[in-house]
Amino acid sequence: MGKQTSTGGWIVAVVVVAAVVGAGAYLARKAMHAGAPPPVVPASSASAAVPPVEPAIRHPIEQAQVAPATASTSALPALDDSDAGVAAALAALGGGDVSALLVPQQIIARLVATVDALPRHDGLAAFTLPARVPKGAFAVDEAGSATLLGERNYARYAPYMQVVDAVDPQALVAWYVHAYPLFQQAYRQLGYPTGYFNDRLVVAIDDLLAAPEPATPLAVVRSKAFYVYVDPALEARSTGQKLLLRVGPANEAKIKAKLRAIRTALTGQTLPVAPTAANAAGG
Repeated sequence: MGKQTSTGGWIVAVVVVAAVVGAGAYLARKAMHAGAPPPVVPASSASAAVPPVEPAIRHPIEQAQVAPATASTSALPALDDSDAGVAAALAALGGGDVSALLVPQQIIARLVATVDALPRHDGLAAFTLPARVPKGAFAVDEAGSATLLGERNYARYAPYMQVVDAVDPQALVAWYVHAYPLFQQAYRQLGYPTGYFNDRLVVAIDDLLAAPEPATPLAVVRSKAFYVYVDPALEARSTGQKLLLRVGPANEAKIKAKLRAIRTALTGQTLPVAPTAANAAGG
């Protein structure tokens, strides 16, 4: 968990595009070292520990529940030339503020790398994040001998939550289906020559949906330059789930609702009702 950098808001936009893709589910990682991040997303770093054999495709993009009339018919640009068009499309889907939140270079490659990393346990690299980190310092509250994740921290995600509120899941998925060849190309370039990005996206969404929903503020402790969760069961959760916990219960519920709608459109399968906060106390 980070002290300064947090892309919890990106769950929101990667959520929303993959995020689900796009400006929508978004997350960042723990605090990173200061300094300018490299501009290029390396093709092999995120997949070093991935098994070479990929499973059969489970969620072919052709099965997405998208009305033909809502899907764009414009020709796709080359992946390396797609940033302007992707930024414009995401701004139209999530509101004008999306442009201010996005890192404007290699948008799809960054989205793909972030989605791929969310279900893992080794954090996110700052140079792969698709959105700018929330403004302000990571906030904690002191309660006796305990240090708690501060409620002031939740307000930092307000601009990202505006995007989440504004996005129409059907329109988002329609755009994603149209642009899918670019996402698939970026996923293969990431180091998955036989992988299928839409399956990985559904895995990331399912993992986020499985995040606990604590009813009380979470206890954290400083570990060198970072804050980590005191509860080892929470700290052992995936990168995406730990980041989602940062945005606060109300924001988490909104993000999950949007993710469920996106997943339904992507797969044609409606998930059962989400677990309640009472089930999340122990993580």
